[in-house]
Amino acid sequence: MSKGRDDEGPVFSGQNARQGEIILRTRAQRIIFIAGLMGIVVLALVVSLAAH
Repeated sequence: MSKGRDDEGPVFSGQNARQGEIILRTRAQRIIFIAGLMGIVVLALVVSLAAH
């Protein structure tokens, strides 16, 4: 089956594709986002300590 340009989906320029924005409107969203970042750090520490 051949793929045409129409089958690939939308096409974005490189400049538009790199522009991302995290919008945290409520306090709960901010807390969850920061807790997730802290969770990644804690997980990395636990994994590194478990490896030794």
